[in-house]
Amino acid sequence: MSSVIEATEPAAQSSEAEIPVQTRSERLRSFDPADFGTPGGREVNWKHTPVARIAPLFVDEAPDAGAEPAVTYEFEVPAVTRIESIGIEAPVRGEFFMPEDIVSAIAWKQSPDAIHLRIPAGEAIAEPMRVRIHGTGAGRHANAQFLIEAMPQSEATIILEHTGSANYAQNVEIIVRDGARLRVVTVQRWDDDAIHASAHQARVDRDAYLRHVVVSLGGGLVRVNPTLELSGTGSEGEMFGLSFGDAGQHLESQVYLHHKGEYTRGDVLYKGALQGKDARSVWIGDVLIGPDATGTDSYEANRNLLLTDGARADSIPNLEIETGNIRGAGHASATGRFDDEQLFYLQARGIPEADARRLVVRGFLNEIVNRIGVAELEAELTAAIEAELDAAGDEGAR
Repeated sequence: MSSVIEATEPAAQSSEAEIPVQTRSERLRSFDPADFGTPGGREVNWKHTPVARIAPLFVDEAPDAGAEPAVTYEFEVPAVTRIESIGIEAPVRGEFFMPEDIVSAIAWKQSPDAIHLRIPAGEAIAEPMRVRIHGTGAGRHANAQFLIEAMPQSEATIILEHTGSANYAQNVEIIVRDGARLRVVTVQRWDDDAIHASAHQARVDRDAYLRHVVVSLGGGLVRVNPTLELSGTGSEGEMFGLSFGDAGQHLESQVYLHHKGEYTRGDVLYKGALQGKDARSVWIGDVLIGPDATGTDSYEANRNLLLTDGARADSIPNLEIETGNIRGAGHASATGRFDDEQLFYLQARGIPEADARRLVVRGFLNEIVNRIGVAELEAELTAAIEAELDAAGDEGAR
């Protein structure tokens, strides 16, 4: 696929006043990494990211031939869903996806063969489909392009699980065709030295539904940026996120929900907990209700709980409305420490302070866990959250 630049050219972005592009819909999009240039950390989509740490993903080089793969893939999916996708010009690939930054453009270029999963039309696959992605070593670099396609009137759940360590750049293109129902869950449980940047872009067609969930519990720097376009009349989208960051971790999501079609419904809720020195999370939520998106119902919220001194959460919600004929739209953001009244209530009933704190955190995060809709995965994540809380307790005891 040839390089295409949408929105504003770099030269046109700087007017006489040199006002940079801020609106998410107007950002540069291109398949060519050279169109972006190397980020310096002041760009609107990089200014909250530690660019020095993510810089290994700015290198536009193919891996050495014959070298041990930086990541391995294990597929627990029906054979009928695996579709051959050879070459950048392969059918369906790029039907909706277009990179928004240099890392995504490099991943596109350096991944000529995509991993294509297609749910056949009219079929409902009851068992969750899992793709296990394991990094084989710190500093090893890999790129990947996923294509997830739910054909008309189909239904399925797909889980992408990340473990181990690597420098991993990933694109995920999601197309939910008319009347289909799809759940996509991406789980990041990397080792502490992993670097992971992923761009998810999804289009939901007429009367279709997508639930997209981002869970980030591990990794040194994890940046998962999901885009969801509700393009078809009556389409619905839910975007949920959960993160639990420890000392030195940077967990980030820049979320974009675009209401394009009529009578669409969108719900965004991301929650995060942070503990330890220099633990940091970044959430940027952009919602655009387009001029033709009449009858829209939309809401986005981000909640963060700071468990220790030295932790920091950046939360930036944005809402842009281009039509006055909507059912409702709103956004909210809150970041704080424990609710003293909640702790007092629990302690007044004989619950020790340490246990009371665990209950508050568990209840805070379980709102997202319980929305995943996969019992086995929910149990795994609940256990992982308990392990994080145990680690915090051990640290406090020392």
